[in-house]
Order: sequence, then structure tokens, then C-alpha cells
Amino acid sequence: MQAAGTPDTPGQPLWLDAEFARVVEFARGARLETGGFGWLGDDGVPVPDEAVHTWITARMTHVFALAHLRGLPDTAPLADHGVTALTGLLRDGEHGGWYTSVKRHGRNTPLELAGQPASFGKRAYDHAFVVLAASSAAAAGRPGADELLADVLETVERRFWSEPESACVETWSLDWEWRDPAYRGANSNMHFVEAFLAAADVTGDDRWLRRALRIAQKLVDGHARANGWRLVEHFDGDWRPLPRYNREHPDDPFRPYGATVGHWFEWARLLVDLAAALPRPPAWLVEAAVELFGAGVRDGWHADGRDGFVYTVDWDGKPVVRARMHWVVAEAVLAAAALREATGERHYDDWYRTWWAHADAFFVDRDRGSWHHELDADNRPSGTVWAGRPDAYHAVQATLLPRLPASPSAAEALRRGLLAP
Repeated sequence: MQAAGTPDTPGQPLWLDAEFARVVEFARGARLETGGFGWLGDDGVPVPDEAVHTWITARMTHVFALAHLRGLPDTAPLADHGVTALTGLLRDGEHGGWYTSVKRHGRNTPLELAGQPASFGKRAYDHAFVVLAASSAAAAGRPGADELLADVLETVERRFWSEPESACVETWSLDWEWRDPAYRGANSNMHFVEAFLAAADVTGDDRWLRRALRIAQKLVDGHARANGWRLVEHFDGDWRPLPRYNREHPDDPFRPYGATVGHWFEWARLLVDLAAALPRPPAWLVEAAVELFGAGVRDGWHADGRDGFVYTVDWDGKPVVRARMHWVVAEAVLAAAALREATGERHYDDWYRTWWAHADAFFVDRDRGSWHHELDADNRPSGTVWAGRPDAYHAVQATLLPRLPASPSAAEALRRGLLAP
């Protein structure tokens, strides 16, 4: 473990502590009096007419549970606020499961429509984050979290986990009468790996570990390995790759065309975590993490001759969307930290320092708070893919996880007092 450094040394413990607290402070502004957490603009104020999104409320609940476990004052009520919204406002009381989002009363939304579903499907992506939020809140001892976790795991068991597919299906109708037969996604399944690791730690049920491994085997040891470690994101209902998916919408925030470099780093971290959690981990987990990391450096870093990571590349590794996303550099530093510990190889520490210096120079906003979520190819603030600053999850984890072991997951590790000095 590295020396504490100074508050001015990006990536070192004192700096990480201060940055963790600073991002959490900005995130406090997302609390909505009417329930849940809002989509924050660049000024730290919720966008008035934006819906209340389940993924944002769940991520914020996770963040505030971590902040409470970390000892930040007045964050437990914020975690509780999230649990309340996930138990009530965002949960479908008639059919079960969680809405993607609900309408929020604002300038253009009549009061009588507030709280109604703003979309007409139920997504695996949202349910994965409800599992993560409930697991973290349960580890933090927040009231109602155990019941929320049991509820969402039962929904995942009944509706999303597909035993024949060794993965989770993507989308259902609100009433569970229709299931999308034509699309399967790697992104939602990647987040289920993270969520299943957290759920296994809190519940003690290793079924979720086994399922996390099966997802990883399918998407990484199978498809990514066969594709030169350019991770395939989009599949049809039979898990055949869809390499041209969203070619006409290459900068989609959730389903972009091509290969998403940041997910290679995110998977690398999760594979190391999974290896640490399993009693007899297969050797390919860390091997694949190393390969994905290397591919991310090769195809993503300075890929267009300019500083930073491009958002996406095509299947030959050429940049497609050159915008720089804050979450990509956050996942890159986490993957470097994870592989530094897993392999003991010093070059990962070099990348860790390099990317933290980059994040500090370009993404960290000392004036308005939090991080710029998107920069253009010249590292100037932009908003073509992500408007505002709705997501504290990536920056908070980037400032916390390097000081925690790969297993157990973050909230449980904090509960056990495993934070490194």
C-alpha cells in the first residue's frame, strides 16, 4: 500500500478522502422532497422537469450508504430516503418490480401525473442497481433495506435470471406479460455481476457468486476472448452478436454502437473482485482482466492522438465517438488499482498515477463541484452524450475502492473496518 502522500497528490489516500467527501457533498443536492433523487445539472440543482430515474436513485442510495459507513455526517438519512423511494415511489405496487422512471412534478408535468411511470418497460439495468443499493444499505444497517433486498432478489430470480442462458434477460413490459425476444445486453449483465457480488456478501448465499461467474464466462471468457478482447455489447435473443447495432446512433448513453472502452476496464475490476470472492477461482479471471486492461490502453488511451480516453471504437479499434467520459477514467484507475494488487506488477501503479493526474487536471471541477461528466476531444466541458452531473457513483467508487480489498464488496468491507490507512 502506498504512502498517504499529501492532499494535493491525486490518487493518494489523503487526496482520495477529500475528493470522496467533496463528491458526496455535491450529491446531497439530488434529494427530492417528493421522493427519490433527481438528475443534477452542472450547478448541482435537480433539473426541474426530468423524471425520477430508478438507476439514479439506486446509485445515490448506494453512495450515501457508503458515505454513512465511511463516517460522513448526515448521510444515513439520505440513504434512508433512497430506500424509501425504492420501496414505494419507484416500485410497481400492482405488478411488482421497479419502474425505469416516474414522472416528477415540475414546470411541465401536472401534479396529478407526478409519480406515474414515465416509460413502459422494466429493465434489467435498473433492477441490478436496486440490488446494489439494497445490499449496501443492508450492510449499513439501514431500516427496510433487508426487506428491499429480499424483494428485489426474488424479482430477479423470477423475472430476469435465465438459467438456460446463464445470464439475465433485458426487458419486460410493466405487467410482465411480454419479454423482449430480440435483444440481450452486456451492460446490464455486467452490472448484475457487481450487484450479485454485493448480494452474496450481505446474504451469505453463494448462488449469486456462481451466477456472477456464469455471466462472466459467457460474456468475457467466451465472446470477448473470441473477439480480440473488444468486448461485444449487443446481442440478439439467442446471444448472437449484433456488431452493427445502433450504428445510426453511435453516441447512445446506454447502448452505443461498437465497443465501449470503459466497460473493458470495468469488467477487469469486476473479474479481479470475482476471483477474490470465489473459494477456487478459475485462472482465466485474472488473465482476462489483464487482457481487457491491455486492450483498453491499446484502443482507448490517446487513441485519436489527444489526451484522454475515447468513448467508443469500431471493431477494428478505430475511434467512433471521441468524447471523453468521466466514468471511463474512473473505471480505468480502479482497474489499475485492482490489477496492481492482484499481480504485484508495478506498471499498473504507473497507469494509476497517470490517470488520476489526468482526471484531476480535466474532470475534477473545483469551482462548481463534483466532476465534469463529459469532455470533448480537446478536453473541454461538453454535453452531447451526458447532460449535467447526475452520477456520483463512479467518482465515489474511484475515490474509495483503491483503499479496500477486492473482496468483500465495498459496503461490507467498510462495515468490517477493512479500509486501508
